[in-house]
Amino acid sequence: MRFGLFIPQGWRLDLAGIDPTHQWQTMRELARAADDGPFESIWVYDHFHTVPVPTEQATHEAWSLMAALAATTDRVRLGQMCTCMGYRNPAYLAKVAATIDVISGGRVEMGIGGGWYEHEWRAYGYGFPGAGERLGMLDEGVQIMRQLWTTGTATLDGKHYQIDGAIARPLPLQDGGIPLWIAGGGEKKTLLIAAKYAQYTNFDATPETFRHKSDVLAEHCRDVGSDFDAIVRSGNYNVVIGETDKDVQDKLAWVRAHYEPLLDADVLERVYEQFASGPLVGTVEQLIERLTEARSMGMTYAITYFVDAAYDPASVELFTREVIPALAD
Repeated sequence: MRFGLFIPQGWRLDLAGIDPTHQWQTMRELARAADDGPFESIWVYDHFHTVPVPTEQATHEAWSLMAALAATTDRVRLGQMCTCMGYRNPAYLAKVAATIDVISGGRVEMGIGGGWYEHEWRAYGYGFPGAGERLGMLDEGVQIMRQLWTTGTATLDGKHYQIDGAIARPLPLQDGGIPLWIAGGGEKKTLLIAAKYAQYTNFDATPETFRHKSDVLAEHCRDVGSDFDAIVRSGNYNVVIGETDKDVQDKLAWVRAHYEPLLDADVLERVYEQFASGPLVGTVEQLIERLTEARSMGMTYAITYFVDAAYDPASVELFTREVIPALAD
């Protein structure tokens, strides 16, 4: 199994209380620690407003961070989970990603999806097209990026994008272009797009849902003639880990205390329950058991999120020391 680590960037209120002048230093130090091993990759989110509700807490922009992380790390691969196609013209986005791939020495992953956070779409003046239109933009945008990264030029007279002889130089350093992660579990369109174009997918990793989405993806692969077994299926996980059950409960109490001054009571309970009920909440032994089960279903790349990472490295260090070696390829 392969492992990635989300770097806190504020989107999930995971830099709250840290002075803005120290936030980049916090992110950089965590990225460098991951770069020392054993994580294969580090990740950021592509969002502008915090969740679960918009606040005035900082949310650092994803592709600016990608460039900064490219220049301050040496080994780990660099991804976003996931870039919203509608926020940037796809030819421009392909150019940005190719440039960062060069800066990083060929370490960029392209996580891409149709987008969903209506509040920030409207606040930034993008409107909020229906789901079908957003996924149509995703399909056309991926075609444009693939053209640019493999041939150096792109032309597409599409419904959503009209590109006429766009030039992409420099090309990405990676042979065949930057790997594509198609994120989301929409069964009629998103997983079809993944079957056509993706090297990686990312969808709900709870066992029942993961099995079902995998079956849908396999059916789409048969329909379009692609190799299902060649697509890496990944999942995102909130991790709350302790050496004992008491440690786990103490960590969950910290989660509640962290969010309490930031959220209304009803929202707080909803967020707390999301952390408390996740599959990777438990002791080292429990997490190893659940990830072993996930691997048996075909989930071979776990992207992990630690809400306390910016405040205390102990959780990440315990996971790194005890869990990853038990499962790593």
